[in-house]
Amino acid sequence: MSDPFLELERVHVWRGEEAEVAALDDVSLSFRQGESVAILGPNGSGKSTLLQLLVGGLRPEVRDESYCRLFGEERWCIDELRERIGVVMPEEVARFDPEELAFDVVLTAFRGAYGRVRTMRFSKTERIAASRAVDRLGIGHLVNREFGALSSGERRRFLIARALAPDPGVLVLDEPSTALDFAAATELSDILRELIRDGHTLVLVTHHPGEIPPEIERVVMLKEGRVHADGPARTWLTSEHLSGLFGLPLRARWSGGWCHVRGAS
Repeated sequence: MSDPFLELERVHVWRGEEAEVAALDDVSLSFRQGESVAILGPNGSGKSTLLQLLVGGLRPEVRDESYCRLFGEERWCIDELRERIGVVMPEEVARFDPEELAFDVVLTAFRGAYGRVRTMRFSKTERIAASRAVDRLGIGHLVNREFGALSSGERRRFLIARALAPDPGVLVLDEPSTALDFAAATELSDILRELIRDGHTLVLVTHHPGEIPPEIERVVMLKEGRVHADGPARTWLTSEHLSGLFGLPLRARWSGGWCHVRGAS
């Protein structure tokens, strides 16, 4: 078995300093390198909090017999994690100046910045790595365009290239198809499937079962801050279990390795 990159044991995280409801309540999970996982759940289920634990942005409540380990460590440096975990979030689009060159968006991954300033210098090795990531996403012809002039799908590809440029061991994608039209979402899905087939470890955070590609065989369902289910996608992505997760009657149908879900009425 490969080494775990995330280990949670009875983890508890509050929504705020004076919150009465936990964002994560007694959660135990383990994700291993080489294993791609989908985290599925409705809004407010704890997906975003789990993601923040995964990327080192949050620390859980300190309790006996409880721990949160990233790559085997309970203490970590954000700069070091940035090299090991690539993250793509929809809100990152708005963090860049629309006039930023698309290629500079990718380069800033090496500085943990959301914009290039004049004093930033990048090595030949970093530029080559950024170019390889861009070429892999099929957007090399767009590198000299302004980021804001690109389509939503093209901007999302550059963000993925940005996450891949430092060659991380794990790639985390939070609601990757948000704000994309059908064509762009389909193209993005093809990219994710190719990344998994090429050996990348993906963590896909979503509230749409239909976004989970066939290459992701494990699904973790979250509901009200707890693990509702954890195991093979084929076992848990069913009408019964999805209806219980989302709290309404749903009908699931499998076709071509995909789970298609619609209302049961």
